[in-house]
Amino acid sequence: MEAVLGRVVAIRRYPVKSMLGEEVLAAELTAAGLVGDRRYALVHRETGRVASGKHPRLWPDLLACAATYGGGAVRLTLPDGQTLSSADPDVDRVLSKLLGQPVRLTDTPPAAGLLERAVPEEVLRHGVDAAVPVTVDRIGGQHAGVNFVDAAAVHLLSTSTLDRIATLSPRGAVEPERYRPNLIVQTRVPGFPENDWCGRAVQIGERLLLCVVSRTARCAVPTLAHGDLPRDTAALRVPATHNRVPRVPGSEPHPCAGVYAEVSRPGRIAIGDAVRLADYD
Repeated sequence: MEAVLGRVVAIRRYPVKSMLGEEVLAAELTAAGLVGDRRYALVHRETGRVASGKHPRLWPDLLACAATYGGGAVRLTLPDGQTLSSADPDVDRVLSKLLGQPVRLTDTPPAAGLLERAVPEEVLRHGVDAAVPVTVDRIGGQHAGVNFVDAAAVHLLSTSTLDRIATLSPRGAVEPERYRPNLIVQTRVPGFPENDWCGRAVQIGERLLLCVVSRTARCAVPTLAHGDLPRDTAALRVPATHNRVPRVPGSEPHPCAGVYAEVSRPGRIAIGDAVRLADYD
């Protein structure tokens, strides 16, 4: 392994897809990612599609809800402060009323695993409330049918990328919550250093080994209000302007920030763990 690249400064999981999540001090990672991450989602009862903030006009209130993981069931906190459990018999009715759509909360991904994603460039052009074109994407990658991750088991983001976006933003700041990373790595290389991690191995702590499989193409979600955080178009516009790169070599350029990785060797990690980068043998 090469010299230390940085250290883990935040570990986050999102027990219900597209709801606010929680920060933890340590976590176990299996082949499917952080235990408890994207364990549940809401599924539209009529279309069978997974509810996602990627289609903000259809699901404007998902990011006003928060979820915490309790070793099986999740506890939900609604915008008015009401709390309920995923095990409550009334949970589907309450969430359907809140969101204005007939939904069911489930820990079993539907066979098709489809969600609707507003075209990011059209969101920047017309706003999150506009009727913009959407694409229909399949979630899960190699984990389809296991949980509700988007494309890979783990999402990593560096402090350098966050600092660069903040510097280029009119606000001079950006909140990491907007990008929904699992792991935030403190790094010293300026700019968007994750662009160079694709295809490489990342060891965290004594055992965990990840394989970085792609850069993370950003959608409309960073621009949305996240709980008390207001909307921020620059959270997407900055990557669209300054880091439009292929997700993988040979693909079309996209606004990117962070990387996706698969778990090559499961393990436990904690805040402060060293992060090392190396080539595969």
